[in-house]
Amino acid sequence: MKRINILIVEDEKAIVEELKAYIDHWGYTVVDSCIDRKNILTLIKEKKVNVIVMDICIEGCKNGLETAAVIKKEYPNIEIIFLCDHLDDYDIKKAIEIDPVAYLAKPINREEQHISLKIAMNRITKENKRKKTNPNHYILDEEFCYDINSTTLFYDQIPMHLTKKENMLLELLIKHKNSIVSISMIKNSIWPDQEVNDNAIRSLVKRLRQKLKHRFIETFSTQGYKISPPKTI
Repeated sequence: MKRINILIVEDEKAIVEELKAYIDHWGYTVVDSCIDRKNILTLIKEKKVNVIVMDICIEGCKNGLETAAVIKKEYPNIEIIFLCDHLDDYDIKKAIEIDPVAYLAKPINREEQHISLKIAMNRITKENKRKKTNPNHYILDEEFCYDINSTTLFYDQIPMHLTKKENMLLELLIKHKNSIVSISMIKNSIWPDQEVNDNAIRSLVKRLRQKLKHRFIETFSTQGYKISPPKTI
């Protein structure tokens, strides 16, 4: 990973600006800031967020922790750094269960914040290395990885939504990665009990290509499709 994308979740404008200044100085990238739960989840998808620096008391203490729990459930590889006004005022045990990188009290200590970002970066780097050496992970390139066991496509560590048929096609292409997957094999594997025409296959391939940002899938006219070999990273 060439950089980490940081989202700030904080309702005090002065603190947001202070954090942005620090983070920019250290060479990291703040992609946005917000305080609303729905916006957080939207920004995670749109901005490829890796780290969230988060006020534990957004929308009230309870909802702040609940929001963090939802984020970790949907995006377990995102690292969270909690901020709070007074450490003794919050449920530290519940926060620890979310496995944050750090739990920092306000006012923000610049050095502690810097160290917490270094720890987050180290966790992300280790996770990337683990994925690359895991035999169940098919590495497509620096950004895309497919977990064969869970049949999950990851883009920059974030799981992507594929329809059942899109996932079946990707799994089929990876399974036969060294050869062309014929049109008849695709039909028999994905629509075993249905009659489908070639347009249905082309449409499915087009949708999967879009999710893969138009990378990897090669077309062999009248024959079928093949997935490009993984790139050495």
